[in-house]
Amino acid sequence: MNVEQIKELNNAQLFRPFTIHSADGRDVTVHHPEFIALAPSGRFLVVYQPDDSFRTIDVRLVTALDVSSPEN
Repeated sequence: MNVEQIKELNNAQLFRPFTIHSADGRDVTVHHPEFIALAPSGRFLVVYQPDDSFRTIDVRLVTALDVSSPEN
């Protein structure tokens, strides 16, 4: 996985929440496009949650991205 794939999902015209899976076993859901921040170097992401908590993710450790099904 690379940062461009994450940017593509986050900037999609019709945003759908997605989950970032990392090599250390963490799963972090991006609920809204404004809830994610990318470091200028592109190496780290900060993903905020609806309760104002956040997770820092090393992009090099991202193993998969899962996109939520569209709501009917």
